[in-house]
Amino acid sequence: MFRTEVQVSPADLNLTLKQQVLTMGSCFAEVIGSKLHQNKVDVLVNPFGTIFNPVSVCLLLQSALGKPYSFKDNLVAQNGVWYAYDLHSSLSSQSKEALLQTVQERQAQCRSYLRQASLLIITLGTAVSYRLKQSGKLVANCHKLPAANFVRELLPLEEMQAAFEETYQLLKAENPTLKVLLTVSPVRHTKETIPVNSVSKSLLRVLSHQLQEAHEDVLYFPAYEMMMDDLRDYRFYKEDMLHPTPLAEDYIWQKFVDAFYAPEFRQFMGRWAKVQRAVAHRPFHPYTAAHQSFVRNTLEQIQTLERTYGISASAETKALQQQLTP
Repeated sequence: MFRTEVQVSPADLNLTLKQQVLTMGSCFAEVIGSKLHQNKVDVLVNPFGTIFNPVSVCLLLQSALGKPYSFKDNLVAQNGVWYAYDLHSSLSSQSKEALLQTVQERQAQCRSYLRQASLLIITLGTAVSYRLKQSGKLVANCHKLPAANFVRELLPLEEMQAAFEETYQLLKAENPTLKVLLTVSPVRHTKETIPVNSVSKSLLRVLSHQLQEAHEDVLYFPAYEMMMDDLRDYRFYKEDMLHPTPLAEDYIWQKFVDAFYAPEFRQFMGRWAKVQRAVAHRPFHPYTAAHQSFVRNTLEQIQTLERTYGISASAETKALQQQLTP
């Protein structure tokens, strides 16, 4: 035995295709959310963009759930573009009013999902955060403004836990059946130095453990432990030696599915993967009888999956129909 495999005990969720999911947090939330989307799950992925620190994640969830908060007072303009300190830079605009409108739309979308979702996945990226020197306000993103504008700090465990406890109460008031799944991002934040990153990840792991112990419907998925203790070989890391490769992401994704999704979904995944490969196939001779037959057979498979699982595969159907000869 030349590895230390992380065993993930199956939870009692048995999620299906029809149950909504919302992901929030670091870039690992994007990875899991994208894979859910690719497999036809009704998922909302990082509606406020990539957010790394837990307190900012909680602020955004609380604001979506109706707690008063003034985004208008926390905007900044740079080089003709407006940014929100509480959002990712991708949610920016040349118009202040347009940015605030986007925020309202994302809040409404987020709340709509939280009301119906079966699972909220929160991926914690770092406990290192930045505050504006002038106001002391905690920011989710510095938007490449001068470093002299900010003070770096390590968020205290007590502050992070208090933020989550308040958020948890609002979540349960909105949707009593909602489950919360916490993960710690396996991506190291080396710009904070390796030693500080280790302290940061330790705080996040302790926070997750304490919340899991305090609430039966708060779960933990060990993505961080899988990268650190199972996928230790550098072949599982991209060229920056920090981010997981697609192979590592697929491995962690499969562990996630096995733990939280019903056997029916796993069966669908196998059948849907064949369809995806067929849609992605680019033949050298698309007008041959053999390829035309291949396309028609694939369209029949898609129709069968739509009827069986209640999914919509209009994009895939359209892509294949364009390959049919008149």
